Parts: sequence; C-alpha cells; structure tokens
Amino acid sequence: MIPERVKQILNSHGLSALEFEPGSTPTSELAAARIGVAVGQIAKSMLFKGKNGSFFLAVCPGDRRVCSKKMKNETGTKVRMARGDETETVTGFRPGGVCPFGVEGVETLLDIGLAEYPLIYPAAGNDASGVPVTFEQLKQITGGRVVDVMER
Repeated sequence: MIPERVKQILNSHGLSALEFEPGSTPTSELAAARIGVAVGQIAKSMLFKGKNGSFFLAVCPGDRRVCSKKMKNETGTKVRMARGDETETVTGFRPGGVCPFGVEGVETLLDIGLAEYPLIYPAAGNDASGVPVTFEQLKQITGGRVVDVMER
C-alpha cells in the first residue's frame, strides 16, 4: 500500500505509482524485472549518514555503486550507509522501499546517471512499487541537487 503522504505528492504532480505483490521489488534487479526496464532505470534511494551526524539521501541508477570518495567530496564529510532503523526513522520508509518524495530535513542528491534514461522508477514508499518519472520531474519534486557520486 502506498503511504498517504506519497499519494498526495504523486496526485499533486499528476503521477501514479505502479503497484505489485508485497515484497516483489525490494532490489533494483527485481524491480527492473517486474517493471520490464533496464536495471539502471530503477532510481534506488539510499540514506547515508555523515561522520558529522548529517544524513543524505542519494538517488542513483540501480545498476551502479556509490563511490565513497565522490560522496565525501559532495557532502563534505565521510559517509556510511545508514542502518535500517536509521533509514526508517529519518525517511519514514523501510529499506527497499525508500521514496525520494516527501523526505524532509535531509539533503537529496540526484546522481546525473539517472538523466541518461527517458523514464526512471523510484519506489513509492514500499518494496512493491515504482513511479515512472523523468529526471526533470524527480529534480523538481525532490528539490534535489544533481551530483556525480557513482562509480563509472
């Protein structure tokens, strides 16, 4: 079930989520297979915690890994992946279903690699969903900063 706050954001932007069987899209590979797109089109949203205590939400292509050095350059601090409990507390979403829409108090970083695709699919707040959006729509809705943080 799509969380109400995500539904409101999607509705206000004329978007709708694709919904699947519970637990069917928790990884980029499974989501891509279920939706029928390239793994890179899955916009995985991962929370990182900086050594300085700040959190950062990185939204990245599903077929690439985050580069620690690039993340440090962009955030100004060494970062680590947030634990599951931290992710849920900070974003309101569980890992595998983190939605980049409606996350407050966290800087959102949008990797430029997502711009390579005409449509990308972030989760809609659970591990059984995807939202077809363009990179520009993602940028507008999240207010995210465009960065290059992936290994290439």
